[in-house]
Amino acid sequence: MTASPASDAAADLLAELIRHGVRDLVLAPGSRSQSIALAAVGYARAGVLRVHVRIDERAAGFTALGMARETGVPAAVLCTSGTAAGNLLPAVMEAFHAGVPLLLLTADRPPELRGIGANQATVQPGIFGAFTRLLIDAPVPADTATADLVSEISDETCADRRVEPRRAEQSTIGLGVPTAWTGLGVRAVRAALGRDGEGLPGVRGPVQLNLPTREPLSATIELPAVTPADAPTPPRAEPLVLPRGPRTVVIAGADAGADAEELAHNGGWPLIAEIVSGARFGRLLVRGYRELLGEAALGGRIERAVVLGHPTLSREVAALLAREDVEVFAVRCGGEALDLNGRTRALDAVDVAPGAVDREWLGAWMTASQARMVDLSAPAPDHDGLSSDDKATRLGAVRAELDAVRARVDREMLVDAVWRATWPHDRLVFGSSRLVRVADRVLGGKKVPVHANRGLAGIDGTIATGIGIALASQAEGSPGTTRVLLGDLSFLHDVGALLLPQDEPAPRIQVIVGNDGGGTIFDALEVAGTAPAADLDRAFYTPHAANLAALAEAYGWQFSRIATRSSLDQALTSPIDGPQIIEIPLER
Repeated sequence: MTASPASDAAADLLAELIRHGVRDLVLAPGSRSQSIALAAVGYARAGVLRVHVRIDERAAGFTALGMARETGVPAAVLCTSGTAAGNLLPAVMEAFHAGVPLLLLTADRPPELRGIGANQATVQPGIFGAFTRLLIDAPVPADTATADLVSEISDETCADRRVEPRRAEQSTIGLGVPTAWTGLGVRAVRAALGRDGEGLPGVRGPVQLNLPTREPLSATIELPAVTPADAPTPPRAEPLVLPRGPRTVVIAGADAGADAEELAHNGGWPLIAEIVSGARFGRLLVRGYRELLGEAALGGRIERAVVLGHPTLSREVAALLAREDVEVFAVRCGGEALDLNGRTRALDAVDVAPGAVDREWLGAWMTASQARMVDLSAPAPDHDGLSSDDKATRLGAVRAELDAVRARVDREMLVDAVWRATWPHDRLVFGSSRLVRVADRVLGGKKVPVHANRGLAGIDGTIATGIGIALASQAEGSPGTTRVLLGDLSFLHDVGALLLPQDEPAPRIQVIVGNDGGGTIFDALEVAGTAPAADLDRAFYTPHAANLAALAEAYGWQFSRIATRSSLDQALTSPIDGPQIIEIPLER
């Protein structure tokens, strides 16, 4: 039997990843990555790794991103050489800016084939630029000349990542076969988690292991036994303790989580929480925050803002954080530190000193918030009218009930229905579309797990991210449904993610598409007031007549097209046994 150093090294690398907490690997098939793919499938068969196959590298990258978002543990994505690696870039950029741990296993041809026009060979080391916490261009397995074949990327460093040359780190796996990849797995996991001097301390993000191999690319081997363990957890950072003095608000952006609500509660400070923050709950939540930030008596008097997560949904918050007269403290969460006013202080953690709450300040915000509550509930039935002896009164009450049942769903009604149907055991994913801004404006407080790709707020990869979140949250038999709420263009941008392998567990997921036939999010931007209508349609709205039902049928998803609130409520709350697409027609 032909030996394959590539297979031995692949088994070694994956065993190391599994021993350091990696549970999910998303695989986009290819020739150059075959040694790692076969080892991954073998470990999946042994029950120590979950392998998810996707034919599209972009969908694979965002699926892994969704898994890592949900679990906080690095998820791996494997691809072959050439353009395959380039298709991971959008997910890598999002992971960098959002602080999501992602392992990029990019298979490669050996160094002597770079730069000479060889098939499927390009410059892969550093292909993701500054968006990785750590890049290692690995040595070729069992290469005796490894020490002399050093990558052209030498000891280059930049602010947020470390780039290292290939070097030989020969060792042995359980079979006693030499491998150059020992030690790479643990380094990758630690760097993705910002731990122990690897990557950016305390900040999670993507790591690239570029893995070149020579033929034979694979062989039948006996995989060494692996005992899974938890991923390493960084020690809790020492918080900066803030005095209570200045008039303060807590800003919760995307991925802030429950820490933001806890800080507001402990400080007695108003909580301004975006709908994607995971912190929109609690008695100090401010409703209608955009309008209140514009009021001189409230927003105009703010002296200090403490920011958790990445705020992106409102210009009012951005304007506040850019003010020179506001002291801003921001807990670092992604690849770039928040600093809109040029003097924001970045923190690893924050707390508040003991003391009395400024009740005048807090009370003014809570009173104004109460006045801006939005009730989207349908009017209660007129029981007296329905049981009246007067025929006209009774018919009027019946007609009102029928009108309520038949009322077409609008954007406010749609986001309200999805919000009401979602509970702590569910997951809610917002796409970057007009709907997330409507939700941010009208929805009240509720403690539910919320996700959104707001690191760069792109529309790409939303469905794949939601599928990754669903698979991760349901992996151990946990209950709940993942709901992805997005616009039609975001949906069409990621149609390829709908292709799911028939031999893998189908996630419980509802992709809810608000379809207004184009990108009407541009209605709220400057271009809507300056461009001719025809140019708006052609260059921005991108109107379409795509048949979502046909797409659902082609990809094997259940489909329903719903126009009324009662039907929508029923669809959202009925048990589901597989992936669903729910289309909601909306007015332009």
